[in-house]
Amino acid sequence: MEINTQIATQGYGAAKPVTEPDTGNALMSSAQNFADVMNKGEDAALQAVTSGADPHALVEALAQSELAIQTAAAVRDKVVEAYQEILRMPV
Repeated sequence: MEINTQIATQGYGAAKPVTEPDTGNALMSSAQNFADVMNKGEDAALQAVTSGADPHALVEALAQSELAIQTAAAVRDKVVEAYQEILRMPV
């Protein structure tokens, strides 16, 4: 059975994106999602104060904002912990 190099190259090229993590786009989309959640919470709070919007929507938006902040803080803590662990490594 003869394998054509062009077919092998195309197969490798198609499989390569699956095996490599796309950290740049994932990080950017996570930051954008965080900003969107925070903006929705702020908008819901502003509407509740100015126009007397649905209090249930306000509570839900604030709960989502709190969860987003807790998640961001947990990720930050893990990054700092990993950095400190790297600093403790012998050279």
